[in-house]
Amino acid sequence: MASVRWVAGVVGGAVLAGVVVGCETPPAPEAAPGPTWAGAAPSVRAAPSGAGTQESCPEGGVRLLEGDGNAAMGLRVTDIQLVNCGTQPYVLEGYPEIRLLDKMRVPVEVAVVHGSEEITSAPTGVEGAPQRVELRPGQAATVMMVWRNLVTDATVPAAEGWVLDVTPRAGAPRVELGLGHSVDLGNTGKLGIGPWKAPAR
Repeated sequence: MASVRWVAGVVGGAVLAGVVVGCETPPAPEAAPGPTWAGAAPSVRAAPSGAGTQESCPEGGVRLLEGDGNAAMGLRVTDIQLVNCGTQPYVLEGYPEIRLLDKMRVPVEVAVVHGSEEITSAPTGVEGAPQRVELRPGQAATVMMVWRNLVTDATVPAAEGWVLDVTPRAGAPRVELGLGHSVDLGNTGKLGIGPWKAPAR
C-alpha cells in the first residue's frame, strides 16, 4: 500500500543497534517509532491490509485505507484509497459523500467542497473532472483531500477530525476509516475533495 509521506511535523525514528560484548548475543534492536501528527491516533484506526489477521470485507464490498500525505506551510493534501475487496466489479462515478468525526465520534462542522479553489490557488492534485471508474476485485481508486491548518479567530475552537465516514456512491453503505493523521482544519471550516480517480495503470 502507499506509504505515508507527511513532510511537516514528522519526526523520523532511529533504530538503536545492540553492541556485541564478549561472546554475548547482542540484544534485538528496538522498533523505530512511527510518524507522529497532531496527537495520538484513536483506537478506531483501521489495520493495514495484510497486517496480522486477514480483515473481513465490509458489507458494501469495499474498504478504505489512508494513503500518502503532504503537509507544508499549513496546507494539507492527502489521498484516501478505496479497495474493492469483494468478488464483483465496483463502479464509482463523481464524488464521494464525506463526513468528519472527532475522537469522540461527534460530527465535525465542516463544509465539504468539490475541488481546491476555495482552499488554495496552488495545484494540489485534487483538481479534475469526474469520471466513471470501474474497479475489478483487488483494485483501488483514490480520492484526494485538501485543507488548511489555519486559525484566524482565537474565539472559535479549532476543529480536528479523526474518523472519515464515507458514502462511496449514492445508495451504498457507509464505510468508516480511523485516521493516523488528523484532518486538522483549524477554524477554516472547509475541506476540499476531488472526484474518484482510477487506479494507476
